[in-house]
This record gives sequence, C-alpha cells and structure tokens, in this order.
Amino acid sequence: MPGFDKYVGDMMAKSVFCDTSFFIRLLDNNDPLHLNAKSYFKYFTQNEFELLISTIAIAEYCVGGEFNELPLRNLQIVPFNLDHAKRAGEFARIIFENKGKLQPKYKDRNIIPNDTKLFAQADCEHTVEYYLCSDSESLKIYNLLTQHCKPNYQFIDITNPYNEIFGVIDL
Repeated sequence: MPGFDKYVGDMMAKSVFCDTSFFIRLLDNNDPLHLNAKSYFKYFTQNEFELLISTIAIAEYCVGGEFNELPLRNLQIVPFNLDHAKRAGEFARIIFENKGKLQPKYKDRNIIPNDTKLFAQADCEHTVEYYLCSDSESLKIYNLLTQHCKPNYQFIDITNPYNEIFGVIDL
C-alpha cells in the first residue's frame, strides 16, 4: 500500500527517492557525474536504504533509454497515486504563485511539471529521507518549496560527492 510505513524489526525502513537524472548519470559510464552517482548508489545500498523510483521517472528514462537498463533488482517502483496527485497540486500552487508560470497553459490550466510530481511522491512516502538528483533547476524548485512548506526529505545534488555530504572518508 503506497504511503504505508514499512518496518524492519523495530525500526522504520529508510529510503531514498531517485530522480531520473540520477539514473541517467548512474547508467552512462561517460557522464561526468557517473562516479558520483555510482558512489551514492553504493553508499545507500550498503547502508540498507531502499532505493525508490517513480513510474514517472521510469517514463522519463525510457525516452532515451530502455526499461531493462535500470537496476530493477535494487529498486522499489512507486506508482503515482491519488495522494501523490493531491500533494503535487499543493506543491504546484506554491510554485506557480511564487515563481511565475513555469510551463505553458493548456485550456487555462497550468501543466504540472514532472519534478513537482516527483517531489510530491517523495513527500508522501513516509520513509524517504533523501531525494537524489543532479538537476539544478529541480534544486531551485525544491528551495522555493522549502520557503513555503517543509518537505519530509533532504534534497541531495549529486554534483557534490557523497563523502562530503555524509562526512565519510573513502578508504
């Protein structure tokens, strides 16, 4: 059941919501951020975090890649549901009111960008501690949201190496 807290023993499971840009970098050995993405992937899997991917991110990835390229064995797929949709509308209202109209209108309705939907999904999934991304535009939107509401997770820009974010030393 989406949004239901998962428990492992007496402790609530912890998870990371992974943006499309994270997987693009992880799966492209020639990408300048490939090693950072790979290090985050390794860090989170070794530290027993569940890695979550949205059906929205899968659709975005499949524009230029294939579904079977994703490390599905290590991922939990999160379908976009009604709770996510309601929260996305709340987030989009905040963004549109405070940053201007980001997307073109369709029949006098704003089109909600996928980033906003992904942020809403991450916020609704109660085990999410981090949101992994490499998109500076997404970071701008996240920062705008934090001025008006408190998402339940911390945004991690993978342009910053994982050991700097978590204060660990690579041996």
